[in-house]
Amino acid sequence: MKQWGLIMVIFLLKVKQIWVTAEDEFMTRNGVELWLNGIPFYGNGFNAYWLMYEASFQTERHKVSTTFQQARNNGLTIARSWAFSDGGSRPLQSSPGSYNDQMFQGLDFVIYEAKNYGIKLVLSLVNNYEDYGGKKQYVEWAKTQGQFISSVDDFYTNPVVKGFYKNHIKSVLTRVNSITGVAYKDDTTIMAWELINEPRCPSDLSGKTLQVWITEMAAYLKSIDTNHLVDIGLEGFYGDDKKQYNPNHIQQGTDFIANNQIPDIDFATVHSYPDQWLNGSTGEAQLSFHQRWVQQHIFDSQNILKKPVIFAEFGKSYKISGYSSFDRDQLYNITYSSIYSSASQGGPAAGGLFWQLLTDGLDNFRDGYEILLTEASSIAGIISEQSQKLSSLKGRIRIISEST
Repeated sequence: MKQWGLIMVIFLLKVKQIWVTAEDEFMTRNGVELWLNGIPFYGNGFNAYWLMYEASFQTERHKVSTTFQQARNNGLTIARSWAFSDGGSRPLQSSPGSYNDQMFQGLDFVIYEAKNYGIKLVLSLVNNYEDYGGKKQYVEWAKTQGQFISSVDDFYTNPVVKGFYKNHIKSVLTRVNSITGVAYKDDTTIMAWELINEPRCPSDLSGKTLQVWITEMAAYLKSIDTNHLVDIGLEGFYGDDKKQYNPNHIQQGTDFIANNQIPDIDFATVHSYPDQWLNGSTGEAQLSFHQRWVQQHIFDSQNILKKPVIFAEFGKSYKISGYSSFDRDQLYNITYSSIYSSASQGGPAAGGLFWQLLTDGLDNFRDGYEILLTEASSIAGIISEQSQKLSSLKGRIRIISEST
C-alpha cells in the first residue's frame, strides 16, 4: 500500500509538472533566479516582433497560433515581441496618445493566444531604431509641438518627449484585453515589460544619461504595475571600466553593470551578433568572442548584479559574408550549453531567445536570421533538443521542490 501511494504521488507530481501553465502566477525574481509558481523557472524562447502586426489582420491570426504551437512543440516557452508601432504605416500609436484599436486588438489576440499555449511574453515598449517609429518618431512629434531638438538622443532628456513615452507606458499597461477582459497589468501571461529595444546613447558614452532615464522610467512603470518584472532591453555593452569586453572595445552610451544595478530592474538582458559586430573576422574568431561574451555576462550577473540574465537576442545571418550553417549551429550550441550549465547549478542564466522565429507565409519578414522549425535543418533539432533539456531541468527541480 505504501508503495502504491508513492507511485500515485509521483504520478500526480508529474501530471502537475506537465499541466501547470505559465499563467498561474506572475513571474518573480528570487535572488539570481526567476521563479514561477514557487519554483525556479528556466525557459528558452524566441523573438517574433511581428506578432501584433500580423494579428491585427483577422485573416492572418492563424500564423500567430501556428507559431506558438510549433514553438511549444519544440520546448520553447518565452516569446519576445513589440508592444509599439509609432507613426508611419499601420501604427499602434498614430500620434502621442492616439491609438489604433485594430492594432491593439492584434496585441490582445497575441496575449490571449500565448496564454492558450503556455507561452510567457516579454513585451518591448519602444525602439531605439527608426523601425516602427522608435526614438526618432518621438522627437519628431515633439518638434511639431515647438520643442527644440538637437539630436535623437533628446528622447532621453526632453520633458515633452518623456511625457509622450510615459503616456505610452500607461496606455499599454492599463489596456483591457478585448478578448479576455483582463488589463495587461493584471495578466500573468506577460512575463516582463521591456523599456526599450537595444537602447544606445552615443551623445553620452559615459552611460549617465541613460542611467537617469532608466531609473525614472522603471520607477514610473512600477508605479502603475507592481506585478510584472521589468528589464531594460540592453545588448550588454559595458561602460568604461569594462569596455575591454565589448566588441572592438566600442561603447554605446550604456553600462551593463550600472544600468542593471538600478533597483527597479529585475533581470539583465544580453544580445549577441558577432557576425555584425566583428564583420570581416573569421567564423572561429566570432565564435570565440561569443563564448567569452556569454560567459562574462553570466559571471557578472552572478557575482556583481546578483540578478538573473536572459540572452534575449542571438543569431547568425546567412546574408552576411562568411556565413556557414556549421558556425551558426555552434553559436546556438554555445549559447544553450552555457545557459544550461549555469541553470543546472542554480546560476543566473534563465534562458535564451533566438532571433527570430517565423512560420510559413511570412517571407516578407525574412532577414537572414530567421528560423522555421518546420524546415529540415540541423538548427531546428538543436533548438528543440536544448530547449527540451532545459525544460527537463526545470521539471526535475519542480518534482524535488514539490515533494519536499
